[in-house]
Amino acid sequence: MIGLIQRVTHAEVRIDGAIVGAIARGMLALVAVRREDTEAAAERLLERLLDYRIFPDTAGRMNLSTREVGGGLLLVPQFTLAADTGKGTRAGFSGAAEPAVARRLFGHLLERARASYPHVSAGVFGANMQVSLINDGPVTFWLEAGPG
Repeated sequence: MIGLIQRVTHAEVRIDGAIVGAIARGMLALVAVRREDTEAAAERLLERLLDYRIFPDTAGRMNLSTREVGGGLLLVPQFTLAADTGKGTRAGFSGAAEPAVARRLFGHLLERARASYPHVSAGVFGANMQVSLINDGPVTFWLEAGPG
């Protein structure tokens, strides 16, 4: 699984003008499911999301995790992160999981996140979403969790 994470001061997801997910200070994670991903990969990605140190400590160094600062976690499914952009001028999606598999694994990730952390919000799988954010820093990282 892939997580493109951004440290934010605010982020929200809208569908047809209505807010379906939002957080204040925390982490926005755009999540893609690849063909070879499993539930173990989803669990490993969640572990990394919650424990990745992207917030400053008292010395200003990125030493604190979302969990440690009590920040929000906004999970947004985004299959385009699994695109092959190596050649040509149009992305290929053969590396992305089939929609039914991706929906199940994103659902598993979300379920596990909500069971293990109190500040979780999410976008809607397969929906046309508008995501807005204020990237703090800016701080953005690409995380991967293998099929395990």
